[in-house]
Amino acid sequence: MPRRLAVLSCAPILLATALLPALSAQTPAKTLTVRLDPAQTEIHWTLGDVLHTVRGTFALKSGTITFDPASGHADGAVIVDLDSGNSGNATRDRLMKQNILQTARYPQAIFHPQKFAGLLHPGADQTITVDGTLTVHGEDHPSELVMTVTALSANHATATTRFVVPYVAWGMKDPSTFVLRVEKQVTVDVTAQGTVEGLP
Repeated sequence: MPRRLAVLSCAPILLATALLPALSAQTPAKTLTVRLDPAQTEIHWTLGDVLHTVRGTFALKSGTITFDPASGHADGAVIVDLDSGNSGNATRDRLMKQNILQTARYPQAIFHPQKFAGLLHPGADQTITVDGTLTVHGEDHPSELVMTVTALSANHATATTRFVVPYVAWGMKDPSTFVLRVEKQVTVDVTAQGTVEGLP
């Protein structure tokens, strides 16, 4: 085969090879779906008062979040069972559920993610920011969660976050009395575990 003809016949292959990185960069990344495991997820809350600090837990009911790396869009719902609230004191927990959280009327707190910033990929620990709406006590509140993601793989992921709920400012009753004064906000620490779908 003449040299010129050989070069021309290889041109399509050479062009495709040259364009491959650019085409790959334009290919939308896969959507990632995180499914949280309620049995492996811990939700701890802390409330201070003048005498001591009250600590308790809530149980996760369910949680599924979808991330679109190409657009930064997030969707899904993380649902917390507020009626599961437990501080180790039955009387205090009953008053918390009846008078403050009013769980008979508002049994759940729900976080609806809307967008995120940061990278999600297998490997080292990474930090992402998830913006969304926290629905609690019948009201929606814009919320930003800064999450540290570890052990990210095709089968498992662990994420931790801490945020503050100003429950009195959000319309819930202040349990303070003349004798006992408590903080008007509660700190929530979450360690969530689950599976990831869509990783390469």
